[in-house]
Amino acid sequence: MSVKLFTKTLFAKTGTALAAAGMIGLALTPVAAPAQTVAVPTSENPFGLPADITLFGNADPDRRTATAIVNGYVITGTDIDQRVALVTAASEAEISPEERLRLRVQVLRNLIDETLKVQAAAAAEMAVKPEQVEQTYQQLAAQNFGNDPKKMDTYLLSIGSSPASLKRQIEGEAAWENLLRRNIMPFVNVSADEVNDSLKRMNEAKGTDEYRMGEIFLSATSENREAVLANAKQIVEQLQQGGSFVAYARQYSEATTAVVGGDLGWVRLGQLPTPLAAAVRTMSAGQLQGPIEIPGGFSILYLINKRQVLMADPAQAILNLKQVSITFPAGITQQQAEARVNEFGNYVDGLRGCGDVDAGAAEIGAEVVTNDQIRAEVLPVQLRDIILNLQIGQATPPFGNIQEGVRVFMLCGRDDPEDSGAPTFAAVMDQLEEERVNKRAQRFLRDLRNDAYIEYN
Repeated sequence: MSVKLFTKTLFAKTGTALAAAGMIGLALTPVAAPAQTVAVPTSENPFGLPADITLFGNADPDRRTATAIVNGYVITGTDIDQRVALVTAASEAEISPEERLRLRVQVLRNLIDETLKVQAAAAAEMAVKPEQVEQTYQQLAAQNFGNDPKKMDTYLLSIGSSPASLKRQIEGEAAWENLLRRNIMPFVNVSADEVNDSLKRMNEAKGTDEYRMGEIFLSATSENREAVLANAKQIVEQLQQGGSFVAYARQYSEATTAVVGGDLGWVRLGQLPTPLAAAVRTMSAGQLQGPIEIPGGFSILYLINKRQVLMADPAQAILNLKQVSITFPAGITQQQAEARVNEFGNYVDGLRGCGDVDAGAAEIGAEVVTNDQIRAEVLPVQLRDIILNLQIGQATPPFGNIQEGVRVFMLCGRDDPEDSGAPTFAAVMDQLEEERVNKRAQRFLRDLRNDAYIEYN
């Protein structure tokens, strides 16, 4: 398994859908300002803070180690470095010094929350046992490194993290689950009428489009709007350069979905705020949009997939494909390559179906590979959309380059899934309960922060 695949899987699998804790890290640069003006406290500015402030002393985070003491527990600079390494290993893009500094601020906040969860569970006599943490760690090793935890140990150390850092994260999430299971879940109730109303709305919406969305939400006020917007734009920049949406959502999003990588699940346009619905309507699978301003802050959206309510999901179709490709010898000129591509294109245009592929390919020196039982969802999004619109016997346009060759896919068979039908009563009830648990969990964590004694060094 590749390093990037492991770290992305790691972020998806160590989270719990019950936790509700995402915060934003803002990169604030100290600047000299003119004389401060006096501000009168208002409902939007209860502290009466001036718009222009002067910072005294050295506030350069590069010149000190960021640490905190949370109710007596010390978070060291090494703790932050190792967790940052775990996050950045999932990114395909180069992390700039400014982005790394911003990430350190966010990771410190996450480590503080993690510590509060562990402490709260211990105070409630629900501490996570070391053997539970070790069991989860072993499961991750089995899933990603062939049941060899030593390989995972080596990998974590190689990226600048450590087994201890990952185990601490596992402990924090398990402690939070314990707390929610006792302090919140028993007090969340969903009535049968609510479930039936939800099922009725689904059936009424049958055949309309629904979207599986990823979201990163950053809250903003009138005072910090510009700083939050700049922060959101930097996140979008990193994502466009190959950053992991799941990793960024876990670290930066303030929505309750942060712990599951920002995954909103399947939603309909009517369930979204108007600005988000307008953006989603124009998006294609795999596309990123944002930042989009909505009441309370900014959202960054990622369209994972699209389907119709209670209808079969085309991405679950099983395809029978033939891949036909040509390669180019070293040193070939541009003119020669173009002539070869034209010959290949004429061959593809002349195909009357999958039965013609093998014989014709031999004549032009093309290679044919048959791919049976391919699920559409495993294909790259752009290619998947093209293939799903083909009729049996049709081929995609040629694609590729001189270095990797040029190829086409021909659709030779397709088995569509059956209509999914309405979800079960129990599934809808679980979903509604989870939404309410997440909202209460967010308030619970806020109370833990308010009651904590945190000293920064």
